[in-house]
This record gives sequence, structure tokens and C-alpha cells, in this order.
Amino acid sequence: MQDRPLTLDGFVERAERLSPRKEIVTATVGGVERVTHGEWADRTRRLAAALDTLGVSADGRVATFAWNTARHLELYFAAPCSGRVLHTLNIRLFPEQVTYIVNHAQDEVIFVDRSLLGLLAPLVPTFTTVRHLVVMEDGAPVTDLDGLDGVELLDHEALLAAEQPAEFRIDDELRAASMCYTSGTTGNPKGVVYTHRSTYLHTMAAMFTDSVGVSESDTILPVVPMFHANAWGLAHAGVAAGSTLVMPGPNMVPAALAGLIESERVTLAAGVPTIWMGVLPELAGRDTSALRVIPCGGSAVPKALSEAYRAQVGLPILQAWGMTETSPVASVANVVSWLADGSDEELADLRATQGRPLVGVQLRIADQATGEELPWDGTSRGELQAAGPWITASYHDDPRSPESFTDDGWLRTGDVAVITPDGYVRIVDRTKDVVKSGGEWISSVELENEIMAHPAVAEAAVIGVPHPKWSERPLACVVVAPDAELTADELIEFLDGRVAKWWLPDDVVFIDEVPKTSVGKFSKKDLRDRFADHVLPTAGD
Repeated sequence: MQDRPLTLDGFVERAERLSPRKEIVTATVGGVERVTHGEWADRTRRLAAALDTLGVSADGRVATFAWNTARHLELYFAAPCSGRVLHTLNIRLFPEQVTYIVNHAQDEVIFVDRSLLGLLAPLVPTFTTVRHLVVMEDGAPVTDLDGLDGVELLDHEALLAAEQPAEFRIDDELRAASMCYTSGTTGNPKGVVYTHRSTYLHTMAAMFTDSVGVSESDTILPVVPMFHANAWGLAHAGVAAGSTLVMPGPNMVPAALAGLIESERVTLAAGVPTIWMGVLPELAGRDTSALRVIPCGGSAVPKALSEAYRAQVGLPILQAWGMTETSPVASVANVVSWLADGSDEELADLRATQGRPLVGVQLRIADQATGEELPWDGTSRGELQAAGPWITASYHDDPRSPESFTDDGWLRTGDVAVITPDGYVRIVDRTKDVVKSGGEWISSVELENEIMAHPAVAEAAVIGVPHPKWSERPLACVVVAPDAELTADELIEFLDGRVAKWWLPDDVVFIDEVPKTSVGKFSKKDLRDRFADHVLPTAGD
């Protein structure tokens, strides 16, 4: 067999030769912009040449601070296909975390959308290695540029216009292609570096039928940000397959997303649960007949939300699971053939799991105290661990790496899970979020799902708060749906019989919104800080 490297430059060549007429559509302030794959590939090669002109080192880090756009997609390939490393910066991180990430990664150049320039500008003086700032025009008005005195702002389009298309040749598939940092809910974010080989293989996995089956005939709407674990691999897979890509740009409001799904005849739309909660009512009365799959990840998908989509759109949400450390997709909750004739309730329960591991991914659960591997019996609970060719083996230049991996090299995910005999993973909590009551565990995730099944509940998060007798007891933090009413007693009565009695929350607090992390997950850390001194009404029991 020929020994050819698995490198991303081959995807650009496919776009040029096999899908040059297919489109990349970007929603902008001024309207929809369209560019063909052939035009995009030419621009990508010119951008790579511009990196040479800017003097970016042979393996230099090329950072992006940008929305989901065709221009951002150019950087997804121009950087790695010229030997550099793409570094997507999370625009929603705290300022001090952005500074840490830029300096830790040693970024040499940052490409920033004009609409985000005001957000980045105050941080520029804190960057120690950045030599160039390139502005990508997105039609946004000029904003406050405090912090940019004396800083030359280069124009993205001018750079491309001055260059000839570069030739790509990456010979080493183990060369770094891109990097992404975790969302950093505790301590500084940790960097994960993806190779050409790992990204290539993950792209192939996204095209598996038993994954999300990306194909040339798809029109893909990646609502998941391109700074969130490589847009779950959909940006790479869309280019490799020759799919039409629909980039939502900065207007991420539910009505705009629903409009794109209808007007562009989207077949695959991917985003986190909080996105789909908002989009669902906006889909009423729209033509969504082109949709074939709605992948969702980032946090557990409430069964009630998935079933609401099945009722209104005709498609349940397809839950997938992964992490920044797993590139990210590691498992998908498709229903296997021998379980397909189950009842509606049984199938809904299956779809509410994190699914079965993809070909190439190994998953196991282990006892947290002893490290002993536990059986796939659907009841044994342990820490979920992962191994495979697109699973990270370490964190970038980080002394915390050893504590995140087992002695035999498996990634310790920090998730508590069970695995059924059929291979379905069901995450019951994060190790740091599980409620430890009287020596027993209460799954905050499972309790949240049951709470959100109440029609008057829009969002819910469960945290553990101190209890003098039981160590911790569950506190339900609930957001009531608009125009709905709900009391704590009514909610407890609803839960009675749906969960074990000792799982019932000791108290319910009603809040305006569940705080979110930079990638749209519920921030239970913020809730624990807010309610650290909360006194439970049953604390004396």
C-alpha cells in the first residue's frame, strides 16, 4: 500500500477539483454573501501566501477572533495547509483568560472580525507575542478602539489582493494543524493541539452513516461556534465532502437562525441545547422539510426538548457527545436496528443518551476510587474514560496534564456515566457536579431532565448545597417559561414518582436565567457561588 500522509491540503484540492461550484453562504449585516468552493479555495491559498509575507514563522500560531463566516473558514485551512497552527479564540471568555490563552499559545497574528474589534482592542497591550492584527470586514460600524494607539490594523482583503495563490504541501501528518483551549470553568483554560492526522480521521468519522453522515448533498448550518472545538468537525467535513455550508455570522438570534434553515433549505443544523430551546418556537409555520438531522451537544439534551422537536419538526434531536479533548465528537445516539422497534418512550430514552462510541473511539467507565474497569450493565457508575486516534494525549505545555490521564494513557473525562450492554453511554453527571447526599450520589443531570419535562419550566439547573446531616442536598434553580406560573410545591408534586423520593429537591429557587459558560453550557459554578449560603428549609431534618 502507498504510504501517503493524511493531511488537510487534500481537502482544499478536493474543493477545487470536485466541488468548485458548491457554495459557502454567510449571513452578514448587509445581507447574504455567497462564494463558491472554487473561489474560496483560491482565497485560502492567497491567504496562506499572505502569512508568508507577514513573516509568520514556519509553525507559528495564527489566531482568530471571529464569527462563523466564509472568511473564518479560509483561515481553517490557510494556516494548517501552510504549516502553521490555527488557534481559534473563544470570544466569550473573560478578558484575563483571553490574555492568558494568547500568550500561552504564543500567537503571532490575530485575525479579527470588525464587529469584535472593540472587544479585543483593550486586551491588545497585554499580548506579548502578537505582531500583527488583521481586520476582517463584516460591515459593522467602527467601534471604540481604546488600546490600539500605535497599532497598525491590516486589512484582510488588501492582504489577499496583493498575493498569488500558494502551493500546499504538508508531508508530515503528525504536524500540528490547530489548537483550541477548554472553556476554563476552573483555573486557566487548557490547550489541546490537533494534528493533521487526527483532524483528517475525525473528518472521516463525521461522514460515517452511523455518525451524522455528512455528504455532498448536505446543506450544513454550523450554529456551534467555529471557536468551539473546530465547529464539531463540520467545517472540515463540509469542505471534504463538498457540502453547501451556511455560516450564520454574528446574528445568532433564534429568528435569524430559523430563517436560514428555511430559506437555504438546510439539511443538517448543529448547535447546543440552549440554542435549540430558543429556535423551536421560531420554526412554527416554517418549511423545514429539508432538514434530515439536528445534531446537538455541549451539554445533555433534555428528553422533553428532543421530543418537542419530534412533534413540531418531525425530527428528534440527535444527541452527540464529546469534548475539546476528543476533537470533539466521540459518540452519537443513533438508534441501532435491533432496538428500533421499541416503544416511543424507549426510543426517546435511547436518544437522550450520549450514544454509542464511533468507530475509532474506545470508551470505558472506571471506579473513581480503585480505577477498576466497570461492566457495561447499564447500572454501574464510574468515570468515563476515552482513547483513540483523535483523543488528546496531553495538554499543551501544561503541568496539569498527568492528573487528566490514566497510567495506561486513557483520557479521564471528568464525566460520571453508565454504559448499557448495547454500548449506549449515559452521562449522569460531572464528577464535580454530582450531589453527594448521605454517601449516595444524586445525578444533577437526570434530575434536571425531569424538572425540564414540566411544561412551565424553560430552564433548570440542580446544584448541591450544604446540609448538616446529609452533607449535601439538591437545590433546584428554575426558570419559569414566559406567561407560565409555577410554585415550588407544584414542581415537587410533579417530580414525585418520576424520581426516587430521596432525590426530590429540598428547595426550589426561581431565577431569571441560568448562567451560561462561554460555550453555552449551564454554569453551575456561578450558581454554587450565588447560593453558597442558601439555607434549606429541611436543613434541620
